[in-house]
This record gives sequence, structure tokens and C-alpha cells, in this order.
Amino acid sequence: MQKKVMVGMSGGIDSSVTAYMLQKEGYEVEGVYLKLHSRDDGYHEKNLKYIKDVADFLIIKYYILDLSTKFTEEIYDYFVQSYLEGTTPNPCVKCNKQIKFGSMLKFAQEKGCNFLATGHYAKTDGKFFYEADDKTKDQSYFLSQVDKEALPYMIFPLSTYKKEDIVKFAVNLSSVYKEITEKNESQEICFVETIYTDVIKKHANIDMPGDVLDEKGKVVGEHKGYMHYTIGKRRGFTVKGAQDPHFVKELNPKTNTIVVGKKEVLEVNEVVGIGLNMFIDDTSFTASVKLRYRSNSTPCEVNIKEGKAYIRLKEPAFGVASGQLAAFYDRQKVIGSAWIESTK
Repeated sequence: MQKKVMVGMSGGIDSSVTAYMLQKEGYEVEGVYLKLHSRDDGYHEKNLKYIKDVADFLIIKYYILDLSTKFTEEIYDYFVQSYLEGTTPNPCVKCNKQIKFGSMLKFAQEKGCNFLATGHYAKTDGKFFYEADDKTKDQSYFLSQVDKEALPYMIFPLSTYKKEDIVKFAVNLSSVYKEITEKNESQEICFVETIYTDVIKKHANIDMPGDVLDEKGKVVGEHKGYMHYTIGKRRGFTVKGAQDPHFVKELNPKTNTIVVGKKEVLEVNEVVGIGLNMFIDDTSFTASVKLRYRSNSTPCEVNIKEGKAYIRLKEPAFGVASGQLAAFYDRQKVIGSAWIESTK
């Protein structure tokens, strides 16, 4: 019996090639496009044109699933609120858990599909996620909060390929695919067209000058408004008489102040995580941890007590932000993750 797979199609080259590969492997393929927000710059229209072209080429059916209300409530509002509270959000992690491998998976199953496939660069064996072969594109970090019950239904055909090989393959596949390779890569956060502050300023006054403090609480300069800054940022504020670069260590929304210091003040040796999503049952283990997407993993010891992960780093990390994700790895295998609540 032919297996049926739903492919999450964005209009980009990765998901378009994913649909082609699975059809060649003998799957009955259907596509779905997620409408997650109401951008009025032609964003959805452009994407849907590419999807229609690919669907016509492959002779497959595709759906448009409007999840914009759910996305606004669970992802967009969380994104805005995080910056208002002085933390650094990770909307892509939330979206993967709640939207793509939550609501989209449910939709695929309702349509009689055995599997859900996407163009993510990651691996799964149905029990764990693993890093993709192309480490520059690996997205296992962003998947580490996905419910483990979803894993048996997921397929990632691009897991062993390099991005440049997918592009080369697509160029020679057809004019439809070649055209998609020539469009700009989608930005990391789909609803942020320029920079994150352009989104936040639609909901709050972010231009509120305030005091820059040193670690002892002494006023040493001025800043533009705390929402302009994230942990580790080193520009956009003044420090009187400073000879060395200073970095943001702390944001205080209630007082509209930021605390800064030289690089060494950013050093973190312990992290506390909440909102755990574990793929193993151990409550005490050694692992390596990624504390943000583009960072190297750091060896650590993890102890889980009363729903919190206490992470002791074996090497110091710098510029670790509350609100970001700590993803635990056993070599290339993702064994769990937690949202960073605090550091010291």
C-alpha cells in the first residue's frame, strides 16, 4: 500500500525539493501552505505562486491552512511580550512545537496522511532528533521542543544533503525549480521584515532614553530605551570614559535601565531552565548544551529537580540570555531542551 505524506510547503527551494524527492521515492504526496500572518506586501501571493507551479509540475494537490489567529496568539504576541519583559524570545522554536509539528501535523493526519515532511535540515529515527550532515544549516536546535509523540510521523528528506547540492539539483530539475532558486532566501523570522524593533514599536514606545548602570548600580551613561538591546550587545549606548568595549549584561524594564560591563561580566557558569521537553528519562546526566542557535555546544552536567533543569557548565559561556533555549546533545543526538530562566 502506498504511503501518503503531507509536505509543509513554504514556496522555498528546500520544501519544493522535499516534495519532489518523496514523490520519486513512491509516496503519495500532498502539500500544505501555512498562512501564519497578514503581511500585505505580497508575501503570501508570491509564495503561493511558487507552490502552485511546483504542484502543477508534480501533479499533486495542495491546501492552504490559515493558522493566523493561533499564530498571533501563541507566537507573535509571545515575541512582543518577551521584549517588553526584557527577555530574548525564540519564536521559531515555539512555532515548530505548536504550529508546524502541532497544528500542521494534526491537519495532515485529518487528511489521511501517514507522515508529515518538511524541508528542515535535521534527522530523526522516530524517537530522537539528530543533527543534519550539513552543520551550517542544521536545525535540530529549533526542533528540540517538539513533542516526542510527533517524531514517528516526521520525515526530513534533506537530512544528508548540503544546501548547495540541493540548489544545484533544483536548477537542473526544471524551469519551475530553477526560478525558485533565484529568489531571495526567506528571513529567519517570517514576520520580521527588517529588524525586530520595527515589530515592537507597533505595540509600544521603545524610544525611552534611560540610564546605563555598571555592576554596582552607578550611572555611567545613557541608552535609547531598554527594548533596543539584547544581552551581549555592545553598541547603541554611551559609557563615560570607557577605554574598552562594554556589553549589555542585564535589562531592567521596570526602571528602563541597562547594566553593562567589560566582556568578563558576561561570563556564565550555571544556567537554570524551565519548560523542559525531554527525550530521555534520566534526571541527572552529562551532555553538551547549545545556549543559542549559532553557538558552539558546551560540555555540562544537568540535574533535573521539580521541573527545572540545573545546568552546570564545564566551560564558561558568554552573553547567555533569559528566554532563549538550552538544547541538550549527546554527540549528534538531541536528548532534550529547556527555556533559560536565569544564569549566574
